[in-house]
Amino acid sequence: MTLLEIRNLSKHFASGGRNVAALTDIFLTLEPGETLGLAGASGSGKSTLARILMRLLPADRGSIRFRGEDWLALSGAGLRRRRAGMQMVFQDVLGAFNPRATVASVLDDPLRIHGVVPKAERRGEVAALLDRVGLPTSYADRSIREISGGQRQRIAIARAIATRPSLIVLDEAVSALDVSIRGKILELLVELQRERGIAYLFVSHDLAVLRAVSHRIAVMDAGQLVEAGTARQMIENPQSPTARALIAAVPRLMTGPPQGHKHEF
Repeated sequence: MTLLEIRNLSKHFASGGRNVAALTDIFLTLEPGETLGLAGASGSGKSTLARILMRLLPADRGSIRFRGEDWLALSGAGLRRRRAGMQMVFQDVLGAFNPRATVASVLDDPLRIHGVVPKAERRGEVAALLDRVGLPTSYADRSIREISGGQRQRIAIARAIATRPSLIVLDEAVSALDVSIRGKILELLVELQRERGIAYLFVSHDLAVLRAVSHRIAVMDAGQLVEAGTARQMIENPQSPTARALIAAVPRLMTGPPQGHKHEF
């Protein structure tokens, strides 16, 4: 079964007395265990799409089916129960956390809210999550403010996988990190996908990042989907001016994508 199916999704905003189309008739699908890269410049609509998918914004028109269910029709307790299956990692990780929280409380919250493990097992599960994202279990007692940006991003990923989701939406999740840390985070995401079969919708303006992790790439411009294809097709033979401009901004992409979808960082 297709994991995620988006059809005719549209969204408008009022701006300066005008009605601006943020999304226009978007069609996308995502299979279990697949990474779909969503590329585009700032203002292209990709983050709006991610926020509608996470039910942080309402859609004006269209449908989203997630694991066979009408995702936009869910509300209340039904939506809360199913949120465990779809998680998100933001660019501004510190802004997504309570700055006064400890690492343990950040990771314990989804375990408690979604009843992932019994109360007596939650501390052990927090330790296991830290270990899985490459952080010492002693970090559990640290404040979120006391750890580095790269470490916070690992915590954000640990929180996202805590509910054992089938889909994680990543919105510019590595763009604020320096290159060496970025590569390690991407490696971690690929490892988790191989282990757990997680699908990713990876939103980024950086085609070098998307090339490294994506099976397919879709390109957006001015709220419209202008091109989509395999990562190889998109890098080697872009058809739209938007895709060509994104590739031109990252010259090293012209060496060609990895053979057989081998991940390179």
